[in-house]
Amino acid sequence: MTAPTPAAQVTRPRSGTTARLPGPVRWLWAVIQSTRPRQWPKNLLVFAAPLAGDTLGRPGGFWYAVVAGAAFVLASSAVYLINDVADAERDRRHPYKRSRPVASGRLPAAHAVALAVIFVLAAVGAGFAIGEPWLAATVAAYLAVSFLYSAGLKHVPVIELACVASGFVFRVVGGAAATHVPPSGWFLLVCSLGALMVATAKRYTELTVLGADAARHRPAMRGYSPRALRLAQRGVSGVMVVSYALWAATEPGARMRVFHLLSALALGAALVRFDRLTARATSKPVEDLISRDPVMIGCEAAWLVLFASGL
Repeated sequence: MTAPTPAAQVTRPRSGTTARLPGPVRWLWAVIQSTRPRQWPKNLLVFAAPLAGDTLGRPGGFWYAVVAGAAFVLASSAVYLINDVADAERDRRHPYKRSRPVASGRLPAAHAVALAVIFVLAAVGAGFAIGEPWLAATVAAYLAVSFLYSAGLKHVPVIELACVASGFVFRVVGGAAATHVPPSGWFLLVCSLGALMVATAKRYTELTVLGADAARHRPAMRGYSPRALRLAQRGVSGVMVVSYALWAATEPGARMRVFHLLSALALGAALVRFDRLTARATSKPVEDLISRDPVMIGCEAAWLVLFASGL
């Protein structure tokens, strides 16, 4: 007898709570899971420019930012659906991703593609609906890069890291466009470095968990080594802290400089904690390390308080 394949193990009838739900409810739950609700908080980056500028930028700016956040929720959901369809075979060989709805067969690929089309139209249309073509253009650029990533760029080392990191930056720029808060060069630099650091950490944790099987799941892994990714993550983190500190040192008021320089220390502590968390072999998403570790949350809260105090 031969051992069952991973696909067979995944597609067996489910006996859990969801298996007892009515068919339409199971389908809806599979759709929700495929849109990655745990990833939605990253769309709060649309508020980054108003927060950094200490202004909503325009009357009703908060609600414009909310619309931008909703547009990126829809856009990112479309990207996740297409990625799941494209990566279904590889996901079935992954210890964590093989339970995703498309890979496990709970959400038909055709349904996922149809929903992705609807979400794309709604996401781009949101910018035009509120009279903000620059928001629509930013969402469209995010989608273009993301789909090019899915189509082939994800197999190109380093370039694929830049694509993943750009997703965070597009959210920041989209929020700035919706609220009419122009981001500074320092702000965009720090955001870009932070996004690249997270993307690098994603690849490092994936490589340490899957080992030799990593390249079968993600061919671009052939171009990386754990040591190189680790050095890159730490190098980017260091440049990010230095850039942030240089920005803080240029603040016009003494009070602002003091609090923002202190917030640089809190940021450094958060990055040190992040470095330690990503050093552990784990198949959990990197975002969970940022949002669920108590020490990490404490560092992030300290940074936010100090940063806000200097505004």
